[in-house]
Amino acid sequence: MSTPALPGPDAVKIGIVSISDRASSGVYEDKGLPALQDWLTRALINPITFEARLIADEQATISATLIELVDAGCSLVLTTGGTGPSLRDVTPEATLAVAHKEMPGFGEQMRRISLEFVPTAILSRQVAVLRDQSLIINLPGQPKSIAETLEGLKDADGKSVVPGIFAAVPYCIDLIGGPYLETVDTVCKGFRPKSAVRVAK
Repeated sequence: MSTPALPGPDAVKIGIVSISDRASSGVYEDKGLPALQDWLTRALINPITFEARLIADEQATISATLIELVDAGCSLVLTTGGTGPSLRDVTPEATLAVAHKEMPGFGEQMRRISLEFVPTAILSRQVAVLRDQSLIINLPGQPKSIAETLEGLKDADGKSVVPGIFAAVPYCIDLIGGPYLETVDTVCKGFRPKSAVRVAK
């Protein structure tokens, strides 16, 4: 009698949004979407369907895009760009406008990580929110900073020194009724209380 095969990891749909006037108009090549897709593909065991958008720094457009991605079934939506103090930087305002709940710890931890590198990290205004059963997180604009804030800082031996924000993402998505995200621990180990860890039967 054969043993039934264990179910594979849950499929997940993730929205990735790069917000840039110049990249969206073709002035230069967008690097945000490739950076997000590369990191998520390395960090998650789950099969991922990406919904990618490259848009201008327009508050109404950003809000409409976030709503569209949530309505399309994206359990996680990551944005990059538009979070500084410049007049055209309106990503946080557009994100808060569609929020049902704020999750301030994500922005606090991103700034904590970035402050290890530059004092101007305090100028970053990234926020994270919940809308329906989706987690939306604003990330920095630079690919290097995206990776640093998601996976955190490690010492020479690969031990975590400052936890990245993605460590808390799988459990957050559990709590809002989303798919069970499984991480590649060498990239960023997701944390769950023991009672929330899925055990193979």
